[in-house]
Amino acid sequence: MTLPAIITTMAGGFIFPFLLRLIWGKMCEDWGSIGGYMAAGFIVGTTWTLNHGVGFMVQSGGAWIDMAFAAGAGLFVASALSGDNVPKGLTNLLFAIIGGTIGGFILSLL
Repeated sequence: MTLPAIITTMAGGFIFPFLLRLIWGKMCEDWGSIGGYMAAGFIVGTTWTLNHGVGFMVQSGGAWIDMAFAAGAGLFVASALSGDNVPKGLTNLLFAIIGGTIGGFILSLL
């Protein structure tokens, strides 16, 4: 993997949890459950298109990489650095890894 591919992959992996932490909660607070659906469409859809659909950000090289890995790891690190409950976060991180693996496996079958 080349250095530009490494940098763009890391940037793509950073963008998704950053936007989740920054925007999702505010949309749910302001608009209720419909805000959660809108956040899912806008945040997940936009970052997926940027990272995978356009094809210039994330350079996985055929590995089983799903956006759940980036979301789980990024949100865990952000929560740990802000002083949240780390053991509870480890459980969520584990399930994000499992979900990412299942998602990557399903996508590899297509």
